[in-house]
Amino acid sequence: MTDSRRSAPVDLTPEEFAEAGHRLVDDIAELLRTLRDRPLATGESPEELRRHFDASEPLPEQGRAAAELLRSTTELLFEHSLYNGHPRFFGYISGAPAPIGMLGDLLGAAVNPNMGAWVLSPIASEIETQAVRWIADLVGFPAGGDGVLTSGGNVANMLGFWAARASRAGWDVRASGMTDADARPLRVYGAKGTHTWIHKATDLSGLGVDAMRWIDTETDGRVSVDGLRRAVEDDLEADARPMMVVGTGGSVSTGVVDDLPALRSLCDEYDLWFHVDGAYGAFAAASELAPDDLRALSEADSVALDPHKWLYAPLEAGCTLVRDPEALLAAFSYRPDYYYFQTEAKNYFERGVQNSRGFRALKVWLQLAQAGAAGYRSMISDDIELARRFHAVAAEHPELEALTQGLSITTYRYVPVDLRGREGEPEVAGYLNELNEAIQGRLERGGDAFVSNAVLGDVYALRMCIVNFRTTEDDVDLLADITVGEGRAADRDLRPDALRADTLRP
Repeated sequence: MTDSRRSAPVDLTPEEFAEAGHRLVDDIAELLRTLRDRPLATGESPEELRRHFDASEPLPEQGRAAAELLRSTTELLFEHSLYNGHPRFFGYISGAPAPIGMLGDLLGAAVNPNMGAWVLSPIASEIETQAVRWIADLVGFPAGGDGVLTSGGNVANMLGFWAARASRAGWDVRASGMTDADARPLRVYGAKGTHTWIHKATDLSGLGVDAMRWIDTETDGRVSVDGLRRAVEDDLEADARPMMVVGTGGSVSTGVVDDLPALRSLCDEYDLWFHVDGAYGAFAAASELAPDDLRALSEADSVALDPHKWLYAPLEAGCTLVRDPEALLAAFSYRPDYYYFQTEAKNYFERGVQNSRGFRALKVWLQLAQAGAAGYRSMISDDIELARRFHAVAAEHPELEALTQGLSITTYRYVPVDLRGREGEPEVAGYLNELNEAIQGRLERGGDAFVSNAVLGDVYALRMCIVNFRTTEDDVDLLADITVGEGRAADRDLRPDALRADTLRP
């Protein structure tokens, strides 16, 4: 019998695939073994990076052997990447990817189910359904609702937004849009500093960004419930239609959690949709260290969460949960003739903006099954405790100032000893902001530790966030030492003459 297989440039024989794949897995295993000892960033410029792989070259006419290409690309990525899985990566909110999640992505890609329709992904769809239910169980969201995995927090939040629009508009907004004869201006409420996904949602849904009502925060950073009530009353008097309130379940800057029980009560009073942006913090509801208010996300109409943050799943993985099992269908379902499927089952194309969808549920499901609820409670609690430890370390250090602490986020700044007590002077305050911005840049380029920033009123703060199962107490303590070292060096370079020690007032 002759081999009638088609010869295709992208194909590999099973033997070639096994050889290349085994080599790649061995290389990744070595990366994981040596990750702690590697610089977590290279500090290279875009121009330098482009020179490493001939970025300006056109598409080659002839391709390269797969094994050779994988080896060279592995070296390119390993030598020139930012490692958010490094134990001293404290920037932004990027979770360290769990090894079983990495393998899950490989396995999912091998089967390559299209997660839009059940008939195209039967077992995979059932796995996603169970993964969503497990997520709801972990954070205490009630059973009986619905949910879907998304690319990340932006889309997860936007699905909740569109569910709210379909539910609370007061007319058939999906049919006639915002120009219906019965339409009134819809209004959305959230704290100043609510993540920018809300700009995209109001823009793309036709409300316009001016539909957003930005509510002042209290001194603790939480949204003012009294201010929210006044804004709702003002809009009602102006014949607008209040639609939804966005509560924060862990802000990206400081980890603050809004008074979610009070927001639920206000939404009940005015018949508003209550959405919680828990993309970062919602999973902390599983930990006994989380504030009690966070657990009130169980009362929300919709919640956004990011498994690629505090479940440590490789990018991408977001999740939307809704209380009403019909809410996502009411916002997104269309059934044209060419989508006729004879099996009655859960089709995910009816629950979001995507039709073709990848199998991102597999890595999430595998990780939940591997660690279990107890494992995640422990890991999340460890992250919170480590961030609290750093706050205590910074508070005790003579050259660091501890600022805020919420969930697994601590903000702080470097203050030279001879400027202590003068932080309120305008010239000193301005210099400290410049100095700490420079320290952040030096840390990003240095490769020993990585932090981001937060702006607290007029203060430019350094911000460390831990969503990393590899981070230890030694890493947290070392961050203080690294910050002080970079702070001293930056201070020597930047200090204006008027603030130098020999000119300071006695």
